[in-house]
Amino acid sequence: MASPNARRRQRSTRLTVAVALLVVSGLAVAGAVATGSLVVVSLTAALAVLLGAAATKITHSELLQSRRDAARERAEQAQAYRRMEAERVAENQAFARAMTERIAERQLLIHDLEGELAAAHRRVADTTLKLGAEARRADQAEQRIETEARRADEADERAAEAIVRVSELEQEIDVLRSELDAWLAMAAEPVKQRA
Repeated sequence: MASPNARRRQRSTRLTVAVALLVVSGLAVAGAVATGSLVVVSLTAALAVLLGAAATKITHSELLQSRRDAARERAEQAQAYRRMEAERVAENQAFARAMTERIAERQLLIHDLEGELAAAHRRVADTTLKLGAEARRADQAEQRIETEARRADEADERAAEAIVRVSELEQEIDVLRSELDAWLAMAAEPVKQRA
């Protein structure tokens, strides 16, 4: 493949040759007209037409060559774009696969965490139920303790009253014994006095 500078030089040479042919034909026609000979003017005119046709052919071949070169460059550029697009597609597919895998991993992690969260909720609910039951039992136990404490206080009160009553009764017994002893003593005295 020729370098861009070589192509320009070649085009420039072709176009220069075409221009030179046209200039030569123009000079030849001008020189023939100056001679005034009809045969020379006719031959020179025919030569000018041939040189013009050759210049046109050279210019046409240069135009076709430049179109072919441009088409080849566009084809090469299209191939390069195709390769770049294939690389981009491959990169996008790799990225999509990687993202899909990451999303799947995240979804799995989220699913696992949701399961753990649900289990934690169940454990919290069970613990709350157990705590509620324990709290009810504790309340019932406190009520029983309060009831038993009241009963114990009442029993202590009754025991204190009973002790006081026993003490009063013992005092009454002592008083009655002393009275009985006094009565017995009095009853024994008249018998002694009688005897």
